Amino acid sequence: MTPLPRVDIDQPKYDQSTYVGRAKHFLLVTNPLNVLATNTKLEQARQIVLKYRAGKEVTECRTIEDVWKAKYLYDSAFHPETGDKQIIIGRMSAQMPMNMLITGGMMAFYKSTGAVVFWQWMNQTFNAIVNYTNRSGTSPLSNSQLLTSYCLATGGALATALSLNRAVKNMNPLVGRMVPLVAVAAANCINIPCMRMQEIRNGVVLLDEKNAEVGVSKKAACVGISAVIVSRICMALPGMTLTPMLMNLLERRGFLAKYPKSNAPIQTLFCGFVLIFATPLGCAFFKQRAAIKVASLEPEVRDNIEKKRPELDTVWYNKGL
Repeated sequence: MTPLPRVDIDQPKYDQSTYVGRAKHFLLVTNPLNVLATNTKLEQARQIVLKYRAGKEVTECRTIEDVWKAKYLYDSAFHPETGDKQIIIGRMSAQMPMNMLITGGMMAFYKSTGAVVFWQWMNQTFNAIVNYTNRSGTSPLSNSQLLTSYCLATGGALATALSLNRAVKNMNPLVGRMVPLVAVAAANCINIPCMRMQEIRNGVVLLDEKNAEVGVSKKAACVGISAVIVSRICMALPGMTLTPMLMNLLERRGFLAKYPKSNAPIQTLFCGFVLIFATPLGCAFFKQRAAIKVASLEPEVRDNIEKKRPELDTVWYNKGL
């Protein structure tokens, strides 16, 4: 058997300097079919990754493509730092099916106060599970941080949705259908900064081109968190704007009056179709390894870097997801 070529499988398969490369990477990371993988398949993928990393012979794989398939399946179910198997609904591969059900529910049942409360609570509960599942292994979130973020985001989403529902009651039905999107955007603006408060307070590590640490910056943390908020909103935007437009069209043509029970299934399935593409495309908007000019950092951080490494013009940091 011909030995497999050696590649760094801990780096993404595709070029992360281009949008297309990042989109291809996240299309594999968020593949919803990985949720269906059995424990046996997941363990087999884990063993392949561990063997290949250790430089051992991987008899289960004939080509390097087989190794990459195992690596992406492994990444879909195991924590990148601790190696622990993740809660199934908190995995990146569960984003599309879970968001399909929750977004469909929010879009279909936006008029009733009770339904708004239930679906916004469901959405923020799911977000809390995702944040807990993908928490940092080196500096994990405390239970109090999780609870604070959960309560603030849920409260913010409910306050936004309920107040806007009252405000748009007599407006065009299409405007009312857009309320869940505004509520989700408001919740993201609260939830993500709360979950990453340690980075805002203490800063993120800055690296040179060889990944050597050169400093810590609070400004870079804020820039990265802002980019994540934009990405999350962009992931929700297509499904939560195209779906109301579709339903408004069906309503005007009398389809919903003729088939009233089709309302929720159509919205849920259409949201799922859009999310298959919107999730990886939204994640790919910004580079995971983000760059920032030294000149734009806080004065004390900038001065320290210019003193120790005067040749550095740009530094990098992990933006997060």
